Amino acid sequence: MIIARTYSRRMTGKHTFCLQFVGDYTDAEAVVEAAQQAEALGYDTFFSADHFGSADPFLPLMLAAANTTMLNVGPLVLNNEFHNPAMVARSAATLDSLSRGRLVLGMGAGYMQSEHDATGIELREPPARVDRLAESLCVIRALLHSGSCELNGEHVQVAVESLGIKPATHRVPILLGGHGRRMVGLAADYADIYQFTGLTHGPGGAPGPGGFALEQVVKRAHWLDADETDRSTPLVRSVLVQATHVGDPATFTDNLVERTALPRDLLEDTPFFLAGSVEQIVDKIGRLHEQLGVTHWVVRDAEGFAPVLDALAG
Repeated sequence: MIIARTYSRRMTGKHTFCLQFVGDYTDAEAVVEAAQQAEALGYDTFFSADHFGSADPFLPLMLAAANTTMLNVGPLVLNNEFHNPAMVARSAATLDSLSRGRLVLGMGAGYMQSEHDATGIELREPPARVDRLAESLCVIRALLHSGSCELNGEHVQVAVESLGIKPATHRVPILLGGHGRRMVGLAADYADIYQFTGLTHGPGGAPGPGGFALEQVVKRAHWLDADETDRSTPLVRSVLVQATHVGDPATFTDNLVERTALPRDLLEDTPFFLAGSVEQIVDKIGRLHEQLGVTHWVVRDAEGFAPVLDALAG
């Protein structure tokens, strides 16, 4: 049975909330417990990560899906430089089929030089990484849709007559995370969800908060507005929230100022940190929805942030 799915099925008011699990992916009981808790609390999607030195991004997701009933699952995000796109499509179609249509496929261009040095996989310069990601997205989208694709690109060459497995979903949602102008354009061309990350990358690819200022995110929202004109449906706009705190925000924000060296007013306005009382966070989410069009939020503290979901559901 092919499932026709429009992302997202599970919303709290106007908003969808998801969890990126930051626990031990090699502990099967911990993965299952976290997934079941996320579903019980009302989260929509259980996300993993893709960093060498940690667990495979796909395998724990099957555990999460097998032990829940509605919870979507997905990698957030696959480092495209690590993966052959035809093999990604095969894994994605398999997981979507076995989970009965619950995959959200997160993709990104990759950035950490140390991980590539460890694996012997070349980390191309940023323009070439985005070029390769564009070719990969073309292949993945085609293979998940029709099962076949032929591309003789600069970075990707495939000639697949039949992928051999079909996803359960008519259109597997692709989430594309990034900060640059071309990444926004690729999202409009291939993705269903665009995720604001706010992260910029210094020497060796080390991530930093160079794009956390609200005006930087607003600029990218305007780029999305321009690029979406040829789409039949608008992109879902997502934020990867770096940290949350439900309660008195003073000490939490003091620590962020010390840790990030960013101004307090920037941290209070940015969508990448959500801190304060439930009412304050709900109000901020509403403001950011109006300013950026964001309806999709990924957090990392399922239980601590649950009161915000409850308030919006009520």
